[in-house]
Amino acid sequence: MADITEKSGPLALLVGFVFFVVFETAAYHLLRWATSPLGMANQLQPENTIVPNWVKTVVFLLLYLALVVVAVLTLSNQLPRRYRGQVMGWFYLSLLMGFVLLIPLFS
Repeated sequence: MADITEKSGPLALLVGFVFFVVFETAAYHLLRWATSPLGMANQLQPENTIVPNWVKTVVFLLLYLALVVVAVLTLSNQLPRRYRGQVMGWFYLSLLMGFVLLIPLFS
């Protein structure tokens, strides 16, 4: 059987990017809402400790990682073969974005 190396074109990459941005935005807002009771809003209190915000950070990252892994498993199972090559690239970018999303979470 011949090796079929069909690559997805620029339009498919653009659609993938749009879905990536929509997923990241929805995941951020959902997890911000889920972790809103955790942590302290006012960071400049004299009795403030790192523990409440550390718990919020860890919970946010664990939930985010679980959400991303479920999305990758679902996409790699549902997408046609020619588009599956994009999934791992968006997955690695999403892992980096998890740490970047901590900045607006605490500001």
